[in-house]
Amino acid sequence: MTAVTPSRRAAPIASGYGFRTVARMEWRKLRTVRSTWTVLIVFAVTMTALAVLALSHESYAHLSAADRAAFDPARDCFIGLVLGQLLTGVLGVLAISTEFSSGMIRATFAAAPRRPLVLAAKAAVLGAVTLAAGEITAFAAFAAGQAALAPAAPHPALGQPGVLRVVLLAGAYPALIALIGLGFGALIRHTAGAIFALVGILFVLPLLTAPLSPSVQDTLQNLLPHPMAALSMTAVRPAAHVWAPWLTFGLLCAYAVAALAAGAWSLARRDA
Repeated sequence: MTAVTPSRRAAPIASGYGFRTVARMEWRKLRTVRSTWTVLIVFAVTMTALAVLALSHESYAHLSAADRAAFDPARDCFIGLVLGQLLTGVLGVLAISTEFSSGMIRATFAAAPRRPLVLAAKAAVLGAVTLAAGEITAFAAFAAGQAALAPAAPHPALGQPGVLRVVLLAGAYPALIALIGLGFGALIRHTAGAIFALVGILFVLPLLTAPLSPSVQDTLQNLLPHPMAALSMTAVRPAAHVWAPWLTFGLLCAYAVAALAAGAWSLARRDA
């Protein structure tokens, strides 16, 4: 990267770094880091492979009548989200935590002193990349999973009620987790600590609800990110305690906004 002289650096600050300029800078940083594409490729391969694995081993002919009624091949295409969400969440953490660990964040804030604007640009670029990767992968996993189904099993089409919604939510969910990871990275500023917090939210908290009463568990399942996604990504009629899918999606968006707001608050009030 070409060195920036003090005179050349002062000019953009004097004229005011706009959102588009900062977003272009963040896009260049994100796309030139090898780990970005490694994570996205592993994410796509994992999602598609697990969709084929989950549905190719489905013994539909041996299912009971009750199991056939609850059989949801659209949902089962996205069993890979258990791992996929962690991959995109880690990518979100790395998008900012590596700058703190390397000290590069000081150069970023010297070029663009408005720290919340920097985080907003990072969120826009990361969100766009992970959403595009998520949706492309979701449609690919759906197609691969349906191709792997036994001929006797139902093959849902995108035009059937609820199926397109499931695919779209499966593609958007990893992007929301990536934004939550970005917020945690900005708040905690340490890669291992932010990833630990993300794993706790996604996997540990749902396990802690096991000793609770069924009614309390049902309520909490609608409030924790991973159970929320798992319960909302169904094309068949959900259980009575499950909230409407778009309500759940809106709550997930609120979680991402809250994580980013906490990260922006931390960036504005703490030294780099």
